This record gives sequence, structure tokens and C-alpha cells, in this order.
Amino acid sequence: MTNRREFLKTAGLLTAAATILNPFELFAQRGERALKGIKGSNKTMVLTYRPFEAQLRHVFTISNSSRTTTPIVLTEIAWDGYVGYGEASMPPYLGETQASVIDFLKKIDLSRFNSPFEIQDILTYVDALAINNTAAKAAVDIALHDLVGKIIGQPWWKIWGFNPSTTPNTSFTVGLDTEEVVKEKTREASPYKVIKVKLGRDEATDKMMINTIRSVTDTVICVDANQGWKDKHYALEMINWLNEKNVNMIEQPMPKLMLDETAWVTENSPLPIIADEACQRLTDIPKLKGAYNGINIKLMKCTGMREARDMVTLAKSLHMKIMVGCMTETSCAISAAAQIAPETEWADLDGNLLIANDVFKGMLIVDGKVTLSDLPGIGVVKL
Repeated sequence: MTNRREFLKTAGLLTAAATILNPFELFAQRGERALKGIKGSNKTMVLTYRPFEAQLRHVFTISNSSRTTTPIVLTEIAWDGYVGYGEASMPPYLGETQASVIDFLKKIDLSRFNSPFEIQDILTYVDALAINNTAAKAAVDIALHDLVGKIIGQPWWKIWGFNPSTTPNTSFTVGLDTEEVVKEKTREASPYKVIKVKLGRDEATDKMMINTIRSVTDTVICVDANQGWKDKHYALEMINWLNEKNVNMIEQPMPKLMLDETAWVTENSPLPIIADEACQRLTDIPKLKGAYNGINIKLMKCTGMREARDMVTLAKSLHMKIMVGCMTETSCAISAAAQIAPETEWADLDGNLLIANDVFKGMLIVDGKVTLSDLPGIGVVKL
């Protein structure tokens, strides 16, 4: 395994390199010139937003909390007859609320930019308005990408040059619950080829979850411990046990600050170890090399599609595996995240399937597989 401490001395250079490896920039410049010739350059972008409450089909429980709803803010950016859709989803642990998102969005003045094709400048400006607020920033990023994709008339997976046939199967999440409810949720997951299981409460509960699922199905399982295992020897013991239960990866087994302990677990683990809470944004990736086998990219943590694309480039340059994940979101944010799915080994894009009141139709799961469409932008239709 690469010596992590030695690697950290030079990894900063790779972070800088990833920020310039954006194939969209040249395309955007050409597209903007063409657009000016057709529609003129005196249009004004208008950002609007509204709160929305996602109602969960089941109580959603992880190692340290439960909830039945997720607060969301839906955004739109309008320009010259085109409308792009975006979304901020705020599970409690992110520290954002509908009020904080709306307060952030009020600060944004898109009239200072000549056209939506100035994606780099616009999103650099948005990111600099305040620290954190990553879901709020993602709501602008997603709407802007959807808008520009619609103007171009192409989906982003195609603009980025990705192969839609290489998308992985998505997992379907089963949260911590009673045996009977776990069995019910497992049966609901029967159309899917991977089940994601939330663990990390205690040994008895964790093993009950796995054994209960195994009493219903032999479907492949991926595990998310949500930082729940605090001792590296216990974590490795659990991973070895899970390895015998047709589990294919472990997400965030230990607290994100226990980097050296996690590196020891990764070095000895028979299964890939993926960073979730430990990986928020692009600049987090270099220090995770050697401590994890890969990263989980979530738009609500990394500020949206622009940075997610850069994270893919950097992770691949470091030979790290990639997972694309989500919060409980509508099909808007799920479809936006799906645009990078062809470049990933794992997908956990079931957030829209967990809510009962989706207001968009977008990316589909066909026979368990993330399936992208040719609809322009992020590929959604408002219901």
C-alpha cells in the first residue's frame, strides 16, 4: 500500500491539476459564441426557489438518528425561454435548513453574468459567497447545468463524453429497523440487484440486520456503517464476518477523523473501504489516498455537478474507486448525480425511490441498473 504520509507531501499538486481537467470549458466557449450569434447576449438569468418537504415512505433510521421527512429547497434558473431545475436536500447532519438555504440564495445576483455558459465564473462566485452551504450551492449548480444542457440540447453525460452502457446497478437502502420491517423493506428491494444496509449501532443489531436480510434473499449487500465502529480491531472483525455474507464493500466504517485507524483497517480488509463522511469536497481526496480504497461523491456535499466531475478526474488519477451517492432527494438531484454514474464502480441513487411525493420524473432504474436518457440537461421533466 502507498505510504500515506509520503503521498500527502505531493498530493496537493494533483488537486490543483484536477481543477483544470474540465472538458466542458472549451465546449462552453464554442457554444457561447454560437449562442450569441443566434439569440444575442443581452439576456438576464433569473433564480427562483421554494421550500418543499419530501415525505419518506418509511421511517429512515441510521446509526444515530431517525426521520420521516427531509426538508428540500427547489430552484429554477430561467433564461431566454429556457428553465433549468435544481435542488438542495438537507438531511439534519449536513447542518443546513430551508431557512439557511433560502438566506444563501437571496445573496446571489446572476444578472452580473452575460450568459449561463459562464459556468466556471458563476459557480466560483457562488462558492465564494459563504463557507459551507454546500447543498444551497448544489441547488444553483444543478439548475445551471440543467439550463445549459437544455440550451445545447444534450444531456451532460453526453457533453462530458461518458458511455451510458457502463453505469452500475444502484443499491436500494434498508435502514435500521425491527426484523419484521427489515423483511418488508427487503422484499420491496426485490427488483434491485444490490441492497445497501445501514449498520453501526451495536453488534447485536448489526448482525440481526444482515441475518434478517439473508433470511429473505441472497442479493449482494453493500454496507454503510455511518462512522459507527469506533475500534479498528472490532471494525475489522465485523468486516471479516460480513465478507462471508456476500457483502461487496464497506462505506465509512469508522469516524472520519480516525484516519490512521481506518488506514489500518483498509490495509487488512478483504473488502473495499469507501469514504463517505470523510469525503466532502475535492480538496479532501488527496489525504484519503491510502486510508480508503475509494470515495463516495454526493452532490449535496460537494456543491454540485461541476465539482463532482472534478472529483471523478482526481480520484481516477489516484487510482481510487468511485461511488456516486445521494440523500433523500427528488428525481431532480438524483438525475443530476446520475450523469457521472458511467464513471463509477458503485451507485446508491435510490433517494427518489424512498419518497412518496416526487415532483419530477427523471433517471430510471431498469432491471436494477442506472439508465440514462437522451433528455437534455440533467434529464428531468417536472410533474
